[in-house]
Amino acid sequence: MIELIQFPWSPFCIVQRRILEFSGAPFKITNIPNQDRSLVWKLTRQRYYGVPIIRDGRTVVFEVADDSQVIAKYLDEEMDLGLFPDRWRGVQSVLWKFIENEVEGAAFRLNDIYWQENVPPADQLQFLRFKERKFGRGCIDQWRKEQKLWLKKLEDRLIPFEIILTHQAFLLDDQPRFVDFDLFGMLDNFLYSGHYKLPARHKQIREWHRRMTSVKHSDHNT
Repeated sequence: MIELIQFPWSPFCIVQRRILEFSGAPFKITNIPNQDRSLVWKLTRQRYYGVPIIRDGRTVVFEVADDSQVIAKYLDEEMDLGLFPDRWRGVQSVLWKFIENEVEGAAFRLNDIYWQENVPPADQLQFLRFKERKFGRGCIDQWRKEQKLWLKKLEDRLIPFEIILTHQAFLLDDQPRFVDFDLFGMLDNFLYSGHYKLPARHKQIREWHRRMTSVKHSDHNT
């Protein structure tokens, strides 16, 4: 059985978790503290400390670059999910870079405003230290002050996807491809705290998100 090692609100973990749910195959989830990556470090033989990773028997799979998509491609190949068809290879690589930079950049900041609701008290010092070392002292307080600005940025960055979804059920064609799961992960990270809803003006994205929440591979594998 495949094991997903994650922490629950990470957008990149949500992507892989939803792909596994979509597959219909049984899998196990192991949650680790946000600031304790010792299990990941051990399983990857000191080659990686990020999340998510997956363990499939003796095989441990992890990313080799910021946008390598090694995990999703492994799941796609093992389960024949149709996430990376050759005809969409170039388009997907462009789209996921935009999703994982422009959309994720706004989404994670908006979720991190409520970080104390997600992070257990024992882990909060290290979480805040990590964020401030990466983004600067007082970064989360600054994002909180700029909350309306970041909400507007997210809404604007979703406009191309809203236009695409006006004409079709998923981002590339009539069934979900990798970029659908990628965008879903970024948006579910945004929604994780329960303080937000998807922008009301993006009616197609809201409908697409409902589809993505429940769609199964078996729905498109007839």
